[in-house]
Amino acid sequence: MATAPRPRTSTREPEELARRLGAWLDRRLPGARAVNVAVPESNGMSSETLLFDIEHPDPPVRACALRLAADPSAYTVFPEYDMPRQYRTMRLAARTGLPVPAVLWLEEDPEPLGAPFFVMERVAGRVPPDVMPYTYEGNWLHAATDAERAELEDASVRLLARLHDGVPAKEAGFLELPGEGSPLRRHVDAQRAYYAWVVEGRPRSPLIESAFDRLARLWPDEEGEAVLNWGDARIGNVIYDGFTPAAVLDWEMAALAPREVDLGWTVYLHRFFQDLTESFGQSGLPGFLRRDRVEARYADLTGHTPRDMDFYTLYAALRHAVVMLRVAYRQVHFGEAAVPADPDTLILHHDSLRAMVQGSYWNGRD
Repeated sequence: MATAPRPRTSTREPEELARRLGAWLDRRLPGARAVNVAVPESNGMSSETLLFDIEHPDPPVRACALRLAADPSAYTVFPEYDMPRQYRTMRLAARTGLPVPAVLWLEEDPEPLGAPFFVMERVAGRVPPDVMPYTYEGNWLHAATDAERAELEDASVRLLARLHDGVPAKEAGFLELPGEGSPLRRHVDAQRAYYAWVVEGRPRSPLIESAFDRLARLWPDEEGEAVLNWGDARIGNVIYDGFTPAAVLDWEMAALAPREVDLGWTVYLHRFFQDLTESFGQSGLPGFLRRDRVEARYADLTGHTPRDMDFYTLYAALRHAVVMLRVAYRQVHFGEAAVPADPDTLILHHDSLRAMVQGSYWNGRD
């Protein structure tokens, strides 16, 4: 993992983007210039980010971040990118008092930059790294004290509690997924459709398909209310000022779903990094973001005791596996990797996902 090349994230030319951004900004805010335009090294593969400053006598903000829909020619991670939906979700979530960056402009016309985008304020702070993961030695979160990590953990669980309790479901109706049945049923059906899109013309994953089968057998008797889910609810999508959340990012997976969909994602995405770290001979952060403590703290904050978390953590691992399979096939598309005899090995956490399918993963773990 330490030496593997990072998959390419874009086929766009940064200099051309900067030129076109400047022209667009001058039309939107006459006399303004986009300066210090940069593409962050941590740019994701599901959409692209540009950082820039506005040079103008009276700018709405000085430091900005632009979120641009993925280049459709770049073998995208997701089949579609609804930037107006993300923009609207962020504005709604901000009404709860969550530290969501202020969104300034939405551009739905793909002509200026080649795809729709929105511009938001850029928030200073630090983010728990994904590469190398924050569970590895050598980064600020790993070097923190137990008390500081406990502070960050508590504040991060509070984000979910505030979001889930703070937005009436009827106001988030635009996030209802298409299809029939309950919000959870629609959510899972959407994942099945996504998986079908990922493997179209590519080898299928027996492991992912067995996970869908296991999910059906574990289906909750009571699904509970649907709330606004962040979707990609993990600490790697938060900017922290010290150990306090300063900005909540990445809302492209937001949806109406039971609370536990977000909670399962939070718990499992940490376990993904922890398991990976242990497999490379490091101890990681075994006392951090423990499932039992996250569930208990969430119950204290909301009065809702999380239910059926074996189902929801399996669902999180399954969803993550589908994304990882798409990213792997994207690398194949660009000649960065080859398809192995067993396509399940393209899923970095195939061993833990298999253990979840077998019902043995959580034995001795919290």
